[in-house]
Amino acid sequence: MSTNESSVPRKRRPKKVLSPSAKYEIWLQLVRGEATIAQAAATAGVDRSTIIRVRQVAKDGALAALAASKPGSPGKSVRDVELEQANAEIERLGEAVKELAVKLTLLEKKGGSE
Repeated sequence: MSTNESSVPRKRRPKKVLSPSAKYEIWLQLVRGEATIAQAAATAGVDRSTIIRVRQVAKDGALAALAASKPGSPGKSVRDVELEQANAEIERLGEAVKELAVKLTLLEKKGGSE
């Protein structure tokens, strides 16, 4: 590589933001096999890594939604599931604090009587 090549800055395309519906359409094309990652990137005017990220986010979101849903019952949103988990953790930590407070009280009484 010559010094001339390394001193010339590359021109980057301005970042293009895709709408959620455009991302969904791209994801559908990938799932259906209608387009490859390279084709979808060229059509959307973005880098291939953007298409790969769209595919990964869609997969993660679908898995989270499926994990949260239970057959025969109305589905809970991801927020509701996280809220239930947080409340369970708060309850668990509250019980742990109560237990430690009792132990501390017992230890203080033991130390004061000697």
